[in-house]
Amino acid sequence: MLPHELDSASPSSRRVISRHADPAQLARAAAELTSQLLREAVGKHGVARIALAGGSTPKALYRLFADDDGLRASVPWKETHFFFGDERHVPPDHADSNFKMASEALFNRIPAGLLPPENLHRIESENPSAYLAAAAYAEKLNAHFQGALPEFDVILLGMGPDGHTASIFPGTTALRENAQTVCAVWVDKFSTYRVTMTPPVLCNARRILFLVAGADKTKTLKSVLEGGPETDRYPSQGIVSHRGETSWMLDEAAAAELVK
Repeated sequence: MLPHELDSASPSSRRVISRHADPAQLARAAAELTSQLLREAVGKHGVARIALAGGSTPKALYRLFADDDGLRASVPWKETHFFFGDERHVPPDHADSNFKMASEALFNRIPAGLLPPENLHRIESENPSAYLAAAAYAEKLNAHFQGALPEFDVILLGMGPDGHTASIFPGTTALRENAQTVCAVWVDKFSTYRVTMTPPVLCNARRILFLVAGADKTKTLKSVLEGGPETDRYPSQGIVSHRGETSWMLDEAAAAELVK
């Protein structure tokens, strides 16, 4: 049975919701928790693996890791491997690239030599074929995790106003992809392909951190967290860690309609 087919009410699965005054406080709390989880992973296994997300809230987190002396010192850079949960089908220097954003906010801003180059694993989305780019990234994961289903210590995720997460959008083939670890998906609303990790990989993480900010997410967030099961309509609702904890870290604007 693949991980995303497991019962989300499994005793090993736990959901935690935290509220923060504004996006800046949310980013700082997420940065502090992320660095703690990476240190714990290194302490237990000698290595940590994290999958990064795009978006404005993760970008603020990345800048904190680069610019805040205390936070930067708290990250076990040499033992941490950085992956990407999804990517746009664009070259790495394109304005829409998640890798470009993370590089400008974090990787290019930390001292040289802090992060070994081999610890940074990007999706080679400049490949003219999104399907080949997805297959190549799946091979990277397969090699790194030695043929096992990838088990990330931390996966950072956002949620769009439509309820999508990573590049798993409502009505797309990625929703039910359970044969591949990475897939290419056509997104009608943007008339483009995306490359994304699939639900089995996301749900196999030891810890999932959803970072959600903004009033444009309010109504969808209430449906995702407090409504009935509608994973086809709100894909983020179906992404639940079956190995540990799923944390929803929210700012007050996004959480405004949740039952207190």
